Amino acid sequence: MAHTVVFFHAHPDDEALLTSGTMAKLAGLGHRVVLVVATAGESGLAADRLRSGGRLGDTRTAELRASATALGVSRVELLGYADSGLATEPTPPLPAELLPRLADADVPTAAGRVAQILTEERAAVLTTYDANGGYGHPDHVAVHRIGALAAQLAGTPVVLEATVPRDRLLATARLVNRVLPPSRRVDLRPWEQAYSASAEVTHCIEVHRQARARRASMGAHASQATADSGPRTLGVFTRIPSPVFGWAFGREWYRQADMPVRHPRYPSVFATL
Repeated sequence: MAHTVVFFHAHPDDEALLTSGTMAKLAGLGHRVVLVVATAGESGLAADRLRSGGRLGDTRTAELRASATALGVSRVELLGYADSGLATEPTPPLPAELLPRLADADVPTAAGRVAQILTEERAAVLTTYDANGGYGHPDHVAVHRIGALAAQLAGTPVVLEATVPRDRLLATARLVNRVLPPSRRVDLRPWEQAYSASAEVTHCIEVHRQARARRASMGAHASQATADSGPRTLGVFTRIPSPVFGWAFGREWYRQADMPVRHPRYPSVFATL
């Protein structure tokens, strides 16, 4: 039986990093994949030439659509909220006549918009983020709150929080850093408190066979590969040799808040339907 799964993300490229393998796998199996993105990511880091003239949001939206095509997504919806920026460098509040920053959005209003999509699609599963927003981005925290309420309003039976087991994340990143030259290594200190403890992760989805689609999805977000300060995480990941890439990105992880952790972890997003 085919199902619909709605993937709810904060910015273009979040889907590439956290859920692209699952999305490609589901689409390949004949399920309907819907991607909802709350902002255009216009306050993201990027080279100055891409930010000039306020064009970054348009660029990132086009990149998002290219990523969705690579993954077999059936429907893309952008909610149009403003990118809130990082907690340490927030964007200024917007005039009242415009949609607010996502971090300032009225949760019931935003959740109602997402719930409408869930209802239209008769979604069996919604994915969001864990309660701390992965690495603490205010827009990711907002997606967690909005998504949880939206699922309640729509009666969506399963809500999965896209995450990464923290110990695995650090082990993979340290391995990648060892094979990269010093100028391209990623600062791992912010990751030491990011995402979820392994003991909280309920689902592990095997996506080794979707490595090519995952790389294509990441590669679509070219504006996020580098900044004037040097390569960014996506740029580093897309340059990883294929065998290492397949190992590093061969699984995707989710937490279902109302389910006890079991071992082995649930291997399908539909396992708890």
